[in-house]
This record gives sequence, structure tokens and C-alpha cells, in this order.
Amino acid sequence: MEYAKLGNTDIEVSKLCVGCMSFGQRGTLHEWTVDEAETKHIVQHALDLGINFFDTANCYSNGTSEEYLGRAIRQSIAREKVVIASKVYFNPGRLSSKAIHHEIDQSLMRLGTDYLDLYLIHRFDYDTPIEETMEALNELVVSGKVRAIGASAMYGYQFHTMQQLARERGWAPFVAMENHYNLLYREDERELIPLCRQLNVSLMPYSPLASGHLTRPQWNSDSLRSRTDRAAMGKYDSTQQQDMEIVRRVSVLAQKHGVKMQQIALAWEWAKGVTSPIIGATRASHFDDAANAFSVKLTKEDIAYLEEPYVPHKIVGAIDRNPDEGVVLLDVKQEGKKESA
Repeated sequence: MEYAKLGNTDIEVSKLCVGCMSFGQRGTLHEWTVDEAETKHIVQHALDLGINFFDTANCYSNGTSEEYLGRAIRQSIAREKVVIASKVYFNPGRLSSKAIHHEIDQSLMRLGTDYLDLYLIHRFDYDTPIEETMEALNELVVSGKVRAIGASAMYGYQFHTMQQLARERGWAPFVAMENHYNLLYREDERELIPLCRQLNVSLMPYSPLASGHLTRPQWNSDSLRSRTDRAAMGKYDSTQQQDMEIVRRVSVLAQKHGVKMQQIALAWEWAKGVTSPIIGATRASHFDDAANAFSVKLTKEDIAYLEEPYVPHKIVGAIDRNPDEGVVLLDVKQEGKKESA
């Protein structure tokens, strides 16, 4: 396993992160999440591989993701040997000071810990002044409930504005960005990613394998997730025709290097400066495949070959307004149509 520091902090994370949206009571968010026993098995296997970084959220499976993860970690390893991240936004009050202080306590209770290593805002809140949000996040750092803060999918100008305010007020700045980034979706290369590099903010993208589309030569599979994940369908199905050429090229390079397609996709992420892509696995063996990607070294020609077919996509991740209260899954495909929920 390889490791890196988050931003300018001393927090050392594995260069693979366990995405915990896969954990939780089935039917509370997705139909394909794994139960508590399997969560424990996956967590232990990840730890055995040297992975120490886990990313969850208060809204995943109605809080049961945090509960399952917390118990799995307490039964497997000392708290200080892992890095736990959680998120706030898809909750009453969004990113208001009152909501942030309430939600951190709820997350800590579910996780069974007295601090988080990284606390991320899940989206940009259009209803709360950014001063209120950034001050509240700083208060969590000062109190010791949170070691560092980060942000998730948003527009570059929003991230820059919040980061600049933190610097002006002497508050804790963001050290990590959890954005949507993979070979099939590269829109953040325009503004957000260069900004993060300029500010030494670590990239920890979600969906690095495009919900499985970068792991097989055909678009869909017969897995439960492929058949029922309406959020993944909403994110990717509308661009299937043009994106299949990229999938084909990933397959070609995988054969050339004698590795699996997902290892090519992850090697590309690291080649692009990503610190720790988030792997949302429903089987422990998925992490074996991911860990083996460290041995794959792509040439400049390989990278150019993978990137050449890309065409601009609609924005998927950053939002233009707060969704209706209670909505957690965005860009959900329903009845064959792509709709923003």
C-alpha cells in the first residue's frame, strides 16, 4: 500500500479510500448495500491490505452506514490507526451552524468515536451564508471534534470563495476535495481541479470507476447494483454512446498491460495527481484488484490514448440550487428518463 498526506496536514492516508455508501441497511438508500456482517468482512480485508482511509456520510442508508462502519472499526483496529471521514449537507438545516453542530454529534455517536479525522460538506448550500458555514466548521476543529475539513462536488468559484474567506478570517481551510472524476467524467479539469492543485488541496474523487462502467468491456452487468442503481444510471447512461469508446480503450490497454480494466482506470487517476480515489465495493475482493493497480504505470502515450475520445459532458455533481428537503439521490434515472431529483 502507498500513502500520502492530506493537503498541508499531518494526516496520512492510504492512496485508496473505502467508500462506505456500499454499507448500510438495504432499502434505506439503495437496494444493493451490504449488511453489517459483510461490512465487517470488507473493512477487515481493507485493513489487511493496508488501507486506512474510510469515507462515509450522515445520509448514507439513514445513518446505518456510519453505524456499521463504526462497529466494524472498533472490533478490528485501534481508532488512531485509521482515518475516518464523514459528510454533512443532506439533512435538515443543510450547512447552517445549528445543523453542523447537531449533525457532527449525531455522526460521532453513530460511529462510536469522539472525533473525525476529516469532515466534508457534501454540497454547496445556497441558503446559508458561507461565513456561517465556515465559522461553524472552524469551531469543530478548535473543539477537537474534527481534525480537518474538506468539501465535495461544487463549482470552482464556490470553493475558491469559501477557501478565501477561511484564510481571511484565520479559520481552518479545506484540505481535501471529494469530487466526481474519472475517465468518463472530466469536467472538473476546467476549474476545480487546477484550483485544488494551486491550493494544495488533496483530491479524493468519488466514482473513480464510473459505477463499474470502467471495469468491464460491456456497459452493464447482471449484478444487483448494475440493475438497480438509478443514481448511477442517471449519471452515466445518457452519454453511453460516446463513452463506450473510452471503455473500449481501457479494455485494450488492460490487455496490453496484462491487468484488469479497473487497474488501468485507477492508474490513470494517480497519474492525474489524485491522492486517494474512493472505491465503493460490495465485495472484499474488489480491494485486491484495486491494490494491484499500484504496479501499473501508464506512459504519456497510454494516457493520451485514453483521454482522446472524451467530449464535454453535462455537469454531474455540482448543483445549481438546493434540492427539495429529504432528497439525497441526485440525477436519478426513472422510467428511462434522466431526471434531477
